[in-house]
Amino acid sequence: MRLKQQIIGILRWIEKYSKTDMVYLASGGFWLALGKIIFNVSGFLLVIAFANFLPKQVYGTYQYVLSVAGILAIPTLSGMNTAIVRSVARGYEGSLLPALKTQLRWGVLGGIAGLIIAGYYFLNNNIALTTSFLIVAVFVPLMNSFMIYEAFWIGKKRFDIQVKYSAIIRIVSTIALIASLLLTKNLIFIFLIYFASYTTLYFIFLQITIKKIPPNAKQDPSVISYGKHLSLIDIVAGVASQLDKILIWYFLGAESLAIYFFAVSPVQQVRAFFKALRPLTLAKLSQYNNEKSKVTLLKKIVKLFPVIALIIVIYIFLAPYAYQVFFPQYMKSVLYSQLYALSLLSVPQILFIIFLTSQKKTKELYIFYSIFYFTQILLLAILLPLYGMLGAVIALTATQFLNFGILLFLFKKAKIIGL
Repeated sequence: MRLKQQIIGILRWIEKYSKTDMVYLASGGFWLALGKIIFNVSGFLLVIAFANFLPKQVYGTYQYVLSVAGILAIPTLSGMNTAIVRSVARGYEGSLLPALKTQLRWGVLGGIAGLIIAGYYFLNNNIALTTSFLIVAVFVPLMNSFMIYEAFWIGKKRFDIQVKYSAIIRIVSTIALIASLLLTKNLIFIFLIYFASYTTLYFIFLQITIKKIPPNAKQDPSVISYGKHLSLIDIVAGVASQLDKILIWYFLGAESLAIYFFAVSPVQQVRAFFKALRPLTLAKLSQYNNEKSKVTLLKKIVKLFPVIALIIVIYIFLAPYAYQVFFPQYMKSVLYSQLYALSLLSVPQILFIIFLTSQKKTKELYIFYSIFYFTQILLLAILLPLYGMLGAVIALTATQFLNFGILLFLFKKAKIIGL
């Protein structure tokens, strides 16, 4: 107990200089960091397994189907999760079930679209992709809706529970996938294991979460409409985030898509590490109630740049050696990965997005995502056919810097709405 008090005392002393609630950051950040470590380690082991047990052609096809599945998941209203975090953080715990039911109803549209794509490949005599998209059509609406339980615990600031549940899901699903790779190279079987394991586990922990919610909990009357607004914004974002892979599949083929994925994936994992702080920050920023908070947040963002620059330098230097050890068959990915690493300089923009979301700045978010993602789609459509993978990397990197400039402008213009 004495040691705990001493640690708290040190954290409170650091607060004088960081202007940040270090006790909150340390307690919540510990669990989020632990969760991210588990996620990254399991993901790394899975990628190594894919790289060594699946041919490039097969792995490229795997990534193509998952990219299309990401777009088919859009009707499940992913923005509803963010809305639930905000509502629960403000005391409206009973909003979970109405939001879940809305996601399930809308998710049917994604399932129907999956059936249409499966029908297209059936008419073209591609049985492997036909069956793969049938699996996607069945599981995607359910899997993405059941994930909403995470938003409840994040809103409650119970990052320990959220991380424990997510860690179990990630570890069990990773073991199941690696086992499937050892048993077969059949994509249909691999997809069945992937979607069935995640969907089942999400459902189990959703049920556990529901039992912990008081039966007469308060409901936020605006959560459904706000969740739909955020999801509408996510439509363009969802398409743009997967378009590069789909275009590479179309123009360059499955093997090139595998090389491209191994180029951008490590950098995206580094970016995802910073995004892991989003739940912690969103719950906190949702309680901001004065304009001075913006000044403090901007100072924190400025302090991030030297740290990120150092990370970029280290990554560029170590990348060739890391690929040689872990992914020797993907050495063609190294140069593209080093170039894409420069986009990490825009990582602090995540805090701008979280701030606008926490303050319910729907108009500003519409403006930002409309400009950013349409620009990314346009650059990809122009540069990828002309320059191949290099064009795709340049498009993604350029739009990240454009992203930062737009968000900085919107951040300065936005006003705190208070509690």
